[in-house]
Amino acid sequence: MPKSLFDKVWERHVVSAETREQPATLFIDLHLIHEVTTPQAFTVLKQREMKVRRPDLTLATIDHSTPTLLNDDGSRPYVSEQAEQQVDLLLANTKEHGITTHGWDSPYRGIVHVMGPELGATWPGMTIVCGDSHTATHGAFGALAFGIGTTQVGHVLASQCILMRKPKSMCVHVDGELADGVSAKDVILAIIAKVGVGGGTGHVIEYRGTCFENMNMSERMTVCNMSIEAGARAGMIAPDATTVAYFKGKPMAPNMAPAEFDEAKADWLSLASDADCSYDKEVHLTAADIKPMVTYGTHPGMAMPIDGLVPAKNDPSDAKALAYMDMQAGAAIACTKVDTVFIGSCTNSRIEDFRVAAKILDGQSVADSITAVFVPGSEQVKIEAEAEGLHEIFRAAGAQWREPGCSMCIGMNGDIGKPGDLIVSTSNRNFEGRQGPGVRTVLASPATAAASAITGVITDARTLSQTMPRSAI
Repeated sequence: MPKSLFDKVWERHVVSAETREQPATLFIDLHLIHEVTTPQAFTVLKQREMKVRRPDLTLATIDHSTPTLLNDDGSRPYVSEQAEQQVDLLLANTKEHGITTHGWDSPYRGIVHVMGPELGATWPGMTIVCGDSHTATHGAFGALAFGIGTTQVGHVLASQCILMRKPKSMCVHVDGELADGVSAKDVILAIIAKVGVGGGTGHVIEYRGTCFENMNMSERMTVCNMSIEAGARAGMIAPDATTVAYFKGKPMAPNMAPAEFDEAKADWLSLASDADCSYDKEVHLTAADIKPMVTYGTHPGMAMPIDGLVPAKNDPSDAKALAYMDMQAGAAIACTKVDTVFIGSCTNSRIEDFRVAAKILDGQSVADSITAVFVPGSEQVKIEAEAEGLHEIFRAAGAQWREPGCSMCIGMNGDIGKPGDLIVSTSNRNFEGRQGPGVRTVLASPATAAASAITGVITDARTLSQTMPRSAI
């Protein structure tokens, strides 16, 4: 029977088959951990006098609670004692159990879903879990990657397996070429706007079509990252030559003789879905129809083209969202006043994202009314950006260039806005209070965020220049 990418990866990892009475037992190739969702799991292990089953298949970093500003003396101002304790506890637990950890002294420390692929820890065909919603990011490599809860984190630490019923399959086809000035962030926001925040519930999404084939790995990670925002368990893109090329020079990339690597490469490429495989649900979009997108409400499905009018809907929850956002149905969203611009998060904090922002901000100034906060996703992104002089462009324009971390995406580290502020953010969630109590969030691409920083209002980057070629995005 023809099989999809998801089918192939799933079947390789089933330890015991699913029955009516119980879920399948699935082996996990890589367990990523951070400081927020692990303390209780390690406590349970200690109470039961258990060890981590496979520390060699576990990889840790600190990112969510970490400060992104340093004091003048180089010390780190944690937002709370609890945040500092979370970090210290992770470092102590991973040391005790012999888990490779990228802490303060590591040149690879960073957001877990930025750091993992950078290291080459994410391989095609893997199963990957993390106590973090946006683990689907790693599906860009043809891995089956998904978030798990704290209790499940403990299960994987103890057994290297997870109990799970096989999700249904969904395919999102986007064919053709994107117009100039349209990015991967715009593509995934357009998809979520079409299918809704529950459109992928109970499914693993596979993204297929020339649109995704033409994307680099950073763009593919942006797309897969937000699969959860459509309700999906995971998102995947089949490995191809672009995927294979990404591993060159990565520290944890397959260390094989050329002949062995060729064999691994052939295996990775064989994971692509069979041409005549079937899916439980299919959705089609045309790449040329997608425009730069922004959100106008309080979940990612409330997204619209930046040059459009805020939709009028009768659902009471939509009316509540518009009231919270201070948006008016039928009004243009472009030129809405902005207070803060944030470029960062596991969705858009890679070197490619900052190159886009730098191209737009070079020689420009951030509006006097704007606070612009730019946070690299990892130490490696920071090092590379500074080697290219991007930080100098940002600082000259009046933006803040911070230390790596999750920062304002989740606002649990001190990086938040003021009540009533409107933040144009390259992150993945625009829920009420996500970036601080009473804060209003508009999700957008790095290009839109950078353009809005200059003008002080929500701005289509294409209006700042007559031509913004695809290569700039």
